[in-house]
Amino acid sequence: MYCAAGALTLFALGWTHWHGVREPGVALAFGALIAVGEALRWDDGPSARGNAACGGYGAAYAGRAGAGYIGAYRGRPGAGYAGYAPGREPGSAAGGEPGLGAREPAPVAAAGALAYALLGRLGGEPISHGALQVVAVVVAAGLVGLTPRVALGHPPRLDHHARRVLTVAFAAACFQPLYGDGRLSQWCGDGPAHVLCLLVLLGLTALCDAVLAAALAHARTGWPYAPLLRDELRALACVGSAVCATGVVTALAVAVAGLWALPVVCVPLLLTQHALRRYTDVRATYRQTIASLARSTEIAGYTPAGHARRVAALSGAVGRELGLSRRELTVLEHAALMHDIGQLSLLDPVPSGATEQLPAAEQQRIALLGGAVVRQTGAPAQVAQIVERQADPYREQPLTARIVRVANAYAELAQTLADAADGPLRAVERLRLATARDFDPAVVAALGRVLARSGPTG
Repeated sequence: MYCAAGALTLFALGWTHWHGVREPGVALAFGALIAVGEALRWDDGPSARGNAACGGYGAAYAGRAGAGYIGAYRGRPGAGYAGYAPGREPGSAAGGEPGLGAREPAPVAAAGALAYALLGRLGGEPISHGALQVVAVVVAAGLVGLTPRVALGHPPRLDHHARRVLTVAFAAACFQPLYGDGRLSQWCGDGPAHVLCLLVLLGLTALCDAVLAAALAHARTGWPYAPLLRDELRALACVGSAVCATGVVTALAVAVAGLWALPVVCVPLLLTQHALRRYTDVRATYRQTIASLARSTEIAGYTPAGHARRVAALSGAVGRELGLSRRELTVLEHAALMHDIGQLSLLDPVPSGATEQLPAAEQQRIALLGGAVVRQTGAPAQVAQIVERQADPYREQPLTARIVRVANAYAELAQTLADAADGPLRAVERLRLATARDFDPAVVAALGRVLARSGPTG
């Protein structure tokens, strides 16, 4: 995909340089809009830093899914999973729930690029710049917008730019030839049918972008493709719909009123971007609160250091393996981080915090107390329900609670068997032997697949 985007970029730039820029004023105006939008992108803004501050299980899997689980316990009791980095942002394709604009961190630039790709008139007069010039202008403007960010130490995201080039090229290749030779006007005219045609084209473009984004995430993480695609399609109803709508409105407004319509039409999207940035900042603060609560049992000496983060990391990997959506993974992560908070009600800590060794009635009592604490934090009811039901018989549990229980049991067993060379394998074998009563066989099997991908040494 990178090769295709790079080859298309080079060809478009070379073709535009050879034939010259048509309507340079229009190209400059849209290029300036795209450059400003790229400069204002928010993936390295406060919200991203907030997410990075509280960590996220998704960072554990960047580049190699499930890496490090086995090696994390060898010779280092209590150590975290290899690759789990609380100081790194989970990212748009990783675990946790990034900001709503994480799929499109530069909505103004995206809307401007789509509008330029769908532009056929300027102030009522027909213009023709062609699909290759659209790609060239979008790439050049994106580079201009990224220059100050790179100078400040923010590396560019290749996924984002490859998708931008390919999706804009798709939209321009579908629209420009048809409009340039008059066939689109013959089919749709210049009335409502033309607007409907633009919306359909943008819908196809958005679908193309979702398919590319899911494919890139699948290649990078190894997670199942179908849940990734489902997450991308669901994200289209948020910022994606606003970007597409603004792209259509911008193209139509410029076609009638000229270039003066550009700043007027893009102001609402810019305000929306600011509001979503504030929303993601609030969510980052909430995630920091969850992470702090998760550490309370460690500080009080009830659980080993890093246990909650390890369970959250492993729960996220198993949840991805089982095809959970991004929203379900967010709930799962929060519940896994706070799954042991009920132990604070105990007068004496359980040795090593291993609640799986307690009688079933005592496990359920601790789980219910933990769920009551979680409800007081203002967390979603689903999070409290997972914490409350993690000790129930697995056939009565929701899938997320089954995942937390298996991940917690494995973490405890691996901690206990950390000195044995085959400790992790023995821990998995114990879980498999208990699938008839305590653990869901499908979840244990998913855990085995996740661990197998980490290799023999992690």
